[in-house]
Amino acid sequence: QVQLVESGGGLVQAGGSLRLSCAASGRIFSAYTMAWFRQAPGKEREFVAAINWNGGNTYYADSVKGRFTISRDNAANAEYLEMNNLKPEDTAVYYCSTHFPGHELPTDDSEYHYWGQGTQVTVSS
Repeated sequence: QVQLVESGGGLVQAGGSLRLSCAASGRIFSAYTMAWFRQAPGKEREFVAAINWNGGNTYYADSVKGRFTISRDNAANAEYLEMNNLKPEDTAVYYCSTHFPGHELPTDDSEYHYWGQGTQVTVSS
């Protein structure tokens, strides 16, 4: 079992920044790919970004490329999402999740096994 807890969400004006954190406990964190997904009201959950087991490889959705940065600290069992130049369309509940094996970077949420409870990000115009 892996337990995930997100934090760092909030209300920010367009153009602002937020940093999300995901604290993990349970099985060996460093063995997993970590990712962020988001779900806006009335929409399906969508992929945001993923990072492989050692942080050496990342992948981003086109909608966030150049604005968001995913990172991880295996010693701290934590994952992060630095979000800059936020837009109203970034408003959603953001979830962290895990995938094994840790060298893959899938974008389909059905390939992720453990999920946090989510943290709300609201961007006002």
